[in-house]
Amino acid sequence: MKLVWSPETASKAYIDTVKSCKSFIESGVAEFLSATAAGWNARLIVETWTRGDPIATSVGLAVAAKHTRGRHVCIVPDEQSRSDYVAAIRGAVTAETTEVIVGDPLDEAVEGFSGVDFMVVDSKRREFVRALRAANLSNMGAVLVCKNATQRSVSGFRWQGVLGEGTRVVRSVFLPVGNGLDIVHVGASGGLRVKMRKRPSRWIKHVDQRSGEEHFLFTR
Repeated sequence: MKLVWSPETASKAYIDTVKSCKSFIESGVAEFLSATAAGWNARLIVETWTRGDPIATSVGLAVAAKHTRGRHVCIVPDEQSRSDYVAAIRGAVTAETTEVIVGDPLDEAVEGFSGVDFMVVDSKRREFVRALRAANLSNMGAVLVCKNATQRSVSGFRWQGVLGEGTRVVRSVFLPVGNGLDIVHVGASGGLRVKMRKRPSRWIKHVDQRSGEEHFLFTR
């Protein structure tokens, strides 16, 4: 089995996130990731968050989880971050599907979830590579996202150096949304890792009605 793209679900999540993120400056990233997670019908969405980080991305992922009837898990480093996160996200969206987990160290918390099919980490945080390596990905495939990719705390980042042996990379892409989104689509279990091939892709374009910016979603 494998992840299957649903344009209809992606569009619904995108529109709902636009409505939920009207007051957030970072809404472009939130809308894009919400549509991407929902479009891939992600059932277990995991993200990392630290006190002081913007909350818009979390709102978008919570919206996506509602549309896929999945779980949205946010891993935070301490109890103060948990309190701030819960207060912020509840003020923006009704997030019954969101679970907030305190993880110290972070990789142990990530390892506690099996079948992750959508994961978002912040490249500005030193632990983001460790979190990616620790994730137990779904056998159906997964989409991994590094946000703030132009502000990485680790130099020379390569997906091939992060993903384990035998992981099959279907496609990777860097998009100039926000401070950069570095995205990789990992195929279903089985087979050897393969390099990204140049082949025709389908793109869905969304225009931010407030800023006029064009955002693109890639599909298989």
